[in-house]
Amino acid sequence: MRQRRATGDASMERGLASLTDVRGFTLFDTPVGACALLWGGDGLTGVLLPEATDAATRSRAQRRSGGAVGAPPPPALHAVIERLRGVLDGGRDDLADIALDLRPIPPFHRRVYAVARTILPGTTRTYGEVAALLGEPQAARAVGQALGANPFPIIVPCHRVLAAGARPGGFSAPGGTRTKLRLLEIERAPLGGTPGLFDAP
Repeated sequence: MRQRRATGDASMERGLASLTDVRGFTLFDTPVGACALLWGGDGLTGVLLPEATDAATRSRAQRRSGGAVGAPPPPALHAVIERLRGVLDGGRDDLADIALDLRPIPPFHRRVYAVARTILPGTTRTYGEVAALLGEPQAARAVGQALGANPFPIIVPCHRVLAAGARPGGFSAPGGTRTKLRLLEIERAPLGGTPGLFDAP
């Protein structure tokens, strides 16, 4: 049974909103490899899926965080890391109450991400369906572009948005479409796929 946390959970929102304005990042192990979490300002500023090596993930995180040095995560982020690990191990947590720093995100992208966060683990929607939910049914291409720029993969689950006809569509994280299909496989979404980035050779 999925775990749905109450959106706007007060303690989670307060903890993440109180993060220092000093940017930072940390790498953490998950069932799919070493991911990175970036923070600063009003909450999380990014999530990175694994690159081919931990060093490459660390280098990308450093670039994304403006040259910050990797550091242990603030206490407010410990639970976030454990919840991300759980989802990447097939858990059903929707992560909907995790506060994100959306200040640099364009307004249309924010609306797309808000809809994407309502898509539960193990389910999918199409770019066209997301556009329709936004009240802009002709904006499927713009929805795809917004999701392609998503700095919060997994928390904003862009991998759950597909092209028409259950085709996977694009995915900007390392491994591209293969990784998208692998994430859907982990969540047991009703979609066939091919071996993903994290499969053993």
